[in-house]
Amino acid sequence: MRLQGKRAFVTAAGQGIGRAVAEAFAAEGAEVTATDLKPELLEGLGVARAFALDVLDKAALSAAIAEAQPDILMNCAGFVHAGTIAEATDADFDFAFNLNVRAQFHSMQAALPGMVQRGGGSIINVASVASSIIAAPGRFVYGASKAAVIGMTKSVAVDYVTKGVRVNCICPGTVDSPSLHERLRATGDYEGAMAAFVARQPMGRIGTPAEIAHLAVYLGSDESKFTTGQAHVIDGGWAVA
Repeated sequence: MRLQGKRAFVTAAGQGIGRAVAEAFAAEGAEVTATDLKPELLEGLGVARAFALDVLDKAALSAAIAEAQPDILMNCAGFVHAGTIAEATDADFDFAFNLNVRAQFHSMQAALPGMVQRGGGSIINVASVASSIIAAPGRFVYGASKAAVIGMTKSVAVDYVTKGVRVNCICPGTVDSPSLHERLRATGDYEGAMAAFVARQPMGRIGTPAEIAHLAVYLGSDESKFTTGQAHVIDGGWAVA
């Protein structure tokens, strides 16, 4: 039980990476508060608390975190916009930065005082390998927002390194999830799009949510207590191919 006695707060826990992380945290003994914009997705999750939460609502997000008093904060909420800079709109840019960046800013801001007061904590932000690490075609808005997550993670890490709080981010490659399949169907050529996604992974497959969750457990546990300010790439070798 690597997380026994720890309280964890997970956003976007209804499906994909967020759900896998919430389940893994609970399996490792954490008292998990799981949230999602769509409460029906939280059914059957099997955690201490699960409820609907819009992470774009700063007041509601801050209140939920204050009540949960997490030792581990896992920021999974996000959205993938497709397209180049020529295709991007101000609305796309604003939405991506509000959800992918600003929501993480607000959640960290809410969690940090309690973590410092209690003597420590671990914050884990979901970024992406498609960011400041590598460029992915047709991911202008998304890549910009996820690069911001990496920069934000490092900044908070250095400011809180002497206060017992560790801040890291996970940078996945392509991971199997309901949202991925929605994007593939939206192309009009599901099989062709899936084949293209798989082809860019040197391991010849996409990742699984459970594989990301294993890394999240490590970063939330005391096993990683000498690790902070890092962007942990987990992408099947995409970034080094």
